[in-house]
Amino acid sequence: MNPALPWILPLGCVLLLATTAQCFVLTNSSHLERILSKYQDGEAHSRSKRAILFSDRQEILMLHNKLRGQVYPSASNMEYMTWDEELERSAHSWAQKCVWDHGPSDLIRSIGQNLAVHWGRYRSPAFHVQSWYDEVKDYTYPYPHECNPWCPDKCTGSMCTHYTQIVWATTNRIGCAVNVCKRMNVWGEIWENAVYLVCNYSPKGNWIGEAPYKNGRPCSECPPSYGGGCQNNLCYKDYRYEDTFITETDETNEVETPQISEQKPVWFHPPENKPSKPVKPKKTSPETYMTQVITCETKMRDKCRGSTCNRYLCPAGCLYSKGKIFGTFYYESSSSICRAAIHYGILDNKGGLVDITRKGRTPAFVKSTRNGVESFRKSKPSNAFMVSKVTTQTLDCYTTVAELCQFKKPATHCPRIYCPAHCKDEPSYWAPVFGTNIYADSSSICKSAVHAGVIRDEEGGFVDVMPVEKKKMYVGSLKNGVQSERLTNPSDGNAFRIFAVKQ
Repeated sequence: MNPALPWILPLGCVLLLATTAQCFVLTNSSHLERILSKYQDGEAHSRSKRAILFSDRQEILMLHNKLRGQVYPSASNMEYMTWDEELERSAHSWAQKCVWDHGPSDLIRSIGQNLAVHWGRYRSPAFHVQSWYDEVKDYTYPYPHECNPWCPDKCTGSMCTHYTQIVWATTNRIGCAVNVCKRMNVWGEIWENAVYLVCNYSPKGNWIGEAPYKNGRPCSECPPSYGGGCQNNLCYKDYRYEDTFITETDETNEVETPQISEQKPVWFHPPENKPSKPVKPKKTSPETYMTQVITCETKMRDKCRGSTCNRYLCPAGCLYSKGKIFGTFYYESSSSICRAAIHYGILDNKGGLVDITRKGRTPAFVKSTRNGVESFRKSKPSNAFMVSKVTTQTLDCYTTVAELCQFKKPATHCPRIYCPAHCKDEPSYWAPVFGTNIYADSSSICKSAVHAGVIRDEEGGFVDVMPVEKKKMYVGSLKNGVQSERLTNPSDGNAFRIFAVKQ
């Protein structure tokens, strides 16, 4: 450094492919060398490393999906984004050219692309992704009534297309690459050791005259291919387990190469044959179900005993059975559950699921004929119940009972839940599990179901959930590959029990 200019510090700048720039102070050259070593391996265009660090890849993908799931106004058709190896390779090829422009021209017609470059102080790829998204401050979403037939472009800043590409609903694949360019021409200035980020998207977005997504309730307008799956406001199916594990090749980062120790043969000596006592098989506790299978004549007072008295499966053909019912709206406890459900309009003659809610003593019951079923009058006070419809809802791995159906007196009915496969390995800070057998309602429902053993992690499936009052303490345990956490004297929230469903 020139001693005559002790006040000058080396500067670094960050640019997106836009008209904005941010500048940073670089403290010393050795720090720069450490930064560059993250992206280069000593030889230009070497293939001994992947196009991008695996950790950066995960960070980019996770941030894209997080940002896509929190758009405002909300999106009804926003799709979950996955990583694409072909897009990564095409991004790597373009990043190696160190050209500060979109390209190549033959490919750019069929993909979307966001670019960023910086030099100086280290910036993670996620920093640039967030900068692209932050263009939202200059963007106004075009509502359907404004699109006649084409939507207006409402961008008050220099550029909004980085943001709109990130949140383009039908863009569901991404691949990025990072390259260090020894010399790069950035808008007429030569930058040395510029860190260049290229992200390619497919299918491409930013079509003129179209809104980036449809406004509405999240996941209410997902393409049929998603099968009704929804995760964090995104149309979702289990992509992670369709994507095969990345085989480590000569293109893989050295730090990612698994160290496999040499396996030495171990000699096994069988024990001497000695008479031994026969081992009695352990008794397995019968699997418990919240839903009880009943007949058309089953009375509420005969079956409704215990805490699981609220969900029943009625057979077909109850419309013309002999089971009597007493009352209208409120039904007396000696009434047929299934025929009360038909009378009220919850079920038809095909049968199905019904929930009941006990209402305590009611002074009298009024007769009526509804939906082909005649009810009778009873003037004596007696215990009563109500019937309600059971819905089925598909959840992601993160939904909790506190979000879905909190405990309330006299009763709270949750929908029958369909859980996706592979919730076991979701991190506990996103999908916690508190307790054993009875779980705090801040727990992930589907991960708790795996812990309880009512579904298999590799398959997923239906479960029934019953909200209950909170406990003073929830005991942690390791069951079925899931470690639940201990929770003592929770200040708020309640609890739930979880049950298997007969298929």
